[in-house]
Amino acid sequence: MVFDSPNLDAILPGLGEMPLPPYFTGQLADDDRYQTMFADVPGSAAAPTAGLHFTQDVVNGLSQRGIELATVDLHVSLDTFRPMVTDEIEDHVMHSEACAVPASTAAAIQHARERGSRVVAVGTTTVRTLESRSTGDGLVEPGEHRTDLFLRPGSSIDVVDLMVTNFHLPGSTLLVLMEAFMGDSWRLAYQTAIERGYRFLSFGDAMLARRAG
Repeated sequence: MVFDSPNLDAILPGLGEMPLPPYFTGQLADDDRYQTMFADVPGSAAAPTAGLHFTQDVVNGLSQRGIELATVDLHVSLDTFRPMVTDEIEDHVMHSEACAVPASTAAAIQHARERGSRVVAVGTTTVRTLESRSTGDGLVEPGEHRTDLFLRPGSSIDVVDLMVTNFHLPGSTLLVLMEAFMGDSWRLAYQTAIERGYRFLSFGDAMLARRAG
């Protein structure tokens, strides 16, 4: 089937439904609950849910404390939620996703390095976007591209120092990314979350993770 309409973007919201993760049953009463304040360009099959913890008041508070905000784009595909079914982690193949790092964001990261500040990523999608554009020295190359980067134990991670992220399911590429980022300390973090009754998945709680090493 082929659609030919100059107003397709305006028509689709009234015809379609908000795409939700497969573990979420039912429909949202308010679609805005599954939309981050950073959302700009349509294209993702899912929300980068670590961003759901941020409101304009939170961002204003961070700005007042001298924390600068820079943005990236990554159009999340269904592969983000596809469980790994291979016996070996290395055999799992990631689908590619469109992403972009603006020149202003690359400059902001360079500025942070020059003054000894840290780079904090909001969500695993941001980590993948930045690390896929890494120049190997803590900086990034601006531009648009597609990434199939699969961050797993042993992967080089040198751009992102800290990450805000929700808690993810076993058997997911996102949990593998957490081990790549945090090392074995991810186990203690998840054990603590379970013991204290933290909520997992898209509408769950978040943690601030530090890069190992």
